[in-house]
Amino acid sequence: MKQILDGNPDFFPIKPMDYGRFLVISVGTGSSKAQKKYSVEKAAKWGIFEWLLNEGSSPIVDVFTQARADMVDLHISVVFQAFHSQENYLQFKPNTYVGAASIEVATKENLNKLVEIGQNLLKKLVSRVNLDSSLFEPIENGGISKDALKKVFN
Repeated sequence: MKQILDGNPDFFPIKPMDYGRFLVISVGTGSSKAQKKYSVEKAAKWGIFEWLLNEGSSPIVDVFTQARADMVDLHISVVFQAFHSQENYLQFKPNTYVGAASIEVATKENLNKLVEIGQNLLKKLVSRVNLDSSLFEPIENGGISKDALKKVFN
């Protein structure tokens, strides 16, 4: 967007708010082990020490780390949906943690895990952040991710 606003000639003449001309693909490699680890019932009774250290982890750090990622997804979803371009923001997220699958680790084992994650993601239903609940939910009649990608690139 900044390049467009700055008049970079490498970008064809479009308006910065023309989200229908953009395609954003967000790919995750698994949710953290901390996700859904803490219950509201337990956390409501915690004092400062339990928020700092609880069963070998730091809930306050876990919550803020996860919140940052969730806010990025929510913000981008809101913008694309507001400009009626929600089909141009595709999110592929596995709903289970698959070990140390990281794009920074170039071991053969890790790369094989990433390939496995990608293959499984292609079979999942197309999903999007529900702006009312802020939950990541399958889209009605959205099909599977593999077909959504084919549609975008054809």
